[in-house]
Amino acid sequence: MDFDQLVTFIEVAKLRNFSRAGQKVFRSQSAVSAQIRQLEHEYGERLLDRSGKNVSLTSAGEVFLEYAQRFVRLRAESLQAVASHSNKPRGILLVGANEATCLYVLPEVFGNYAHLCPQVQVSIYRNFSRKILERVEDGSIDLGVVSLPVKSPNLKVIPIFRDRIMCMVSSRNKLSEKSEVTVREISEQPLIFPKTGSTRQMFDTIFRPYRGKLRVAMEIPSVSMIKRFVAADVGVSLITSRYAADQVRSGEAKLLPVKGLSLWRDLGVVHRSDRTLSPAAVEFLKLCGRLSEK
Repeated sequence: MDFDQLVTFIEVAKLRNFSRAGQKVFRSQSAVSAQIRQLEHEYGERLLDRSGKNVSLTSAGEVFLEYAQRFVRLRAESLQAVASHSNKPRGILLVGANEATCLYVLPEVFGNYAHLCPQVQVSIYRNFSRKILERVEDGSIDLGVVSLPVKSPNLKVIPIFRDRIMCMVSSRNKLSEKSEVTVREISEQPLIFPKTGSTRQMFDTIFRPYRGKLRVAMEIPSVSMIKRFVAADVGVSLITSRYAADQVRSGEAKLLPVKGLSLWRDLGVVHRSDRTLSPAAVEFLKLCGRLSEK
């Protein structure tokens, strides 16, 4: 048994699917199946029941899952404990953040961190804030960069970034001639919505009074794609101003404040309040803290 097998088993148990688990651990479905068979052979018990595409834990698998998670946590803690004895941060730092945060908020942080802590390997868990919070809570990752507010007594929250949410329109759209725009005016345009997440929840709340006449042109999971389609005049959207800075500078799009609404996106770094941070995590927090000073 090795830790790779344990990590693979945990992902299969969580996702209930060999193929999706393989994508998470960067292995083929056949390689995932081979790892699970090796574990079952070593323990002499069937750990997973397979019925077509559906996978479920056996009673033995449920027992083993608890120990597998404990082993993985202990390994991470041991790496941190050993690294803490060194003057220079080393080891692995596990950070959770969504794609847009990695692309538009954290590049400078990651770049500075690579120069400051060259002996630390940064592993990024990319997902929505809700999933990231779950991973921080269960100890799977060290730090999470998530949307605020966060309500959890187990987590310490450090605000690091605030940016205004505005209406993004193509320079070819008639709304671009305005200095500000109302929610009603936005609702009369073809809309480009994010599929899920906190931003989608905000959209649903803002446009609820106009729900009966909304024209949703596209639902897209990626901020980068939303920006491109807005610039192409497919529709309009609400977006954090920093995310759209490139399109505004190039003249492809314009950002308009929404009249009567004060919309902001707040980000913070979270970590377990009852765990001692490794030197690697402490240095990353320091760099993130500088974002709030800009």
